[in-house]
Amino acid sequence: MNMVRTITVIVFTVALINPARALSLLDAYEAALAHDPTYRSAIHESEAGEQTEVITRASLLPNLTITHTDSKSIGTNSQGTTNPANPRELNFHSQVSALTLRQPIINMEAVAGYRQGQAQTNSSRSRFTGQSQQLIVRLVEVYFETLLAQHRLKLAQAQLDSLAELKRVNENMLLKGEGTTTDVLETQSRHALAQAQLIEAQDELDVAQLRLESIIGREAIQLHHLSDIFRADMIFLPGFEDWRAIAIDRNAELVTQRHIVQSGKEEIRKSYAGHTPRVDFVASLSRNKSASFITFDRDVELATVGVEVNLPLYAGGRVNALTDQAKANHARAEAELDAIMDNVLVELRRQYQRVYSSVRRIESLELAVKSARLLVHATEKSIQGGIRINLDLLDAQQQFFNSQINLAEAKYNFLLAYLRLNLAAGTLVLDDLRKIASYFTPADPTLE
Repeated sequence: MNMVRTITVIVFTVALINPARALSLLDAYEAALAHDPTYRSAIHESEAGEQTEVITRASLLPNLTITHTDSKSIGTNSQGTTNPANPRELNFHSQVSALTLRQPIINMEAVAGYRQGQAQTNSSRSRFTGQSQQLIVRLVEVYFETLLAQHRLKLAQAQLDSLAELKRVNENMLLKGEGTTTDVLETQSRHALAQAQLIEAQDELDVAQLRLESIIGREAIQLHHLSDIFRADMIFLPGFEDWRAIAIDRNAELVTQRHIVQSGKEEIRKSYAGHTPRVDFVASLSRNKSASFITFDRDVELATVGVEVNLPLYAGGRVNALTDQAKANHARAEAELDAIMDNVLVELRRQYQRVYSSVRRIESLELAVKSARLLVHATEKSIQGGIRINLDLLDAQQQFFNSQINLAEAKYNFLLAYLRLNLAAGTLVLDDLRKIASYFTPADPTLE
């Protein structure tokens, strides 16, 4: 029993000395690669897509088969007998083995199918690239959402503590005859509202943490926080036309849809190939042992080599219908490509403008936070001088807390806009995440 107590004390002491390490963005990304269900589904989808080219290529390669038939035949044969009423019995065991090689020489349907398989495999690859990029953005979104929720909770608690202190001061002043009932009621009202806001902030944090943990598969209580050294103007961006040219060439959705369009074009060729002849080289080696009632007492070995020509004549209009259907689907894929192009360019412009406007917004909000902080101090002194009233201080404090939240949200939105801009351009890579992660630190600067 004493040993158990000793071990418990040691473990508890170690836990105090070495608290859980804060989860960085890069740590969260590594965990998401292994756990995120959406990403794991994308991996398996990509693996399946890689096999499409292999499957369609098989139609162009030699096909080697071996067949074996083993049977027992029982019957009678009256032909060649002197008495037809007394036929000869035929009971024999037969075995037929054949090795057949077939190599396509002319097969336009298989050629078009192989090209279509290549396009589908390339489409699968580019789709997986886009899903890998989306994982980064999805992870950062919920990571920042959790950080912002923690920040809201922290400020809500600080606001509640400040109002509790002000409420105590007002009540003491009222007891001394120096305050007013109005001041007490105003503070009590704001204090009750702050309590409700604290409960709401805690609920938002719980939901945000669950969303993050569902992606990374582990607890996400302690996170890295944005460092005070971060400045929005630290990120340099080229002009929009440069981004536009890159996006048209590299955006994952556009690249995927282009491969789908190419696949549709090959589908037209494959369908029309139903009108074209097919030529195969065929070679076989067979061994027949008592294969029929004629050769039931013989063993025959045959080797054949030749060319097989298959010329389609009429298939009830099926080929024409399949070709027309393929043309319609190809036209639809081209229209979808145009729609995706428009959406990508709109999203690109939106994120580009958001990055630039966020720089000015952050600068304005930083000034607003400084001004709000000074306003709180100035209002406190003005109340002491009889110039301002208690309600002015409550409004100043609320303005200070709101400006802090708005500033934190603006910084996170700026970084998200930068990642989304790269996502729309198709240039988002792990180095971009490393760049964002470098602006974060395990210590929370708001607590220092």
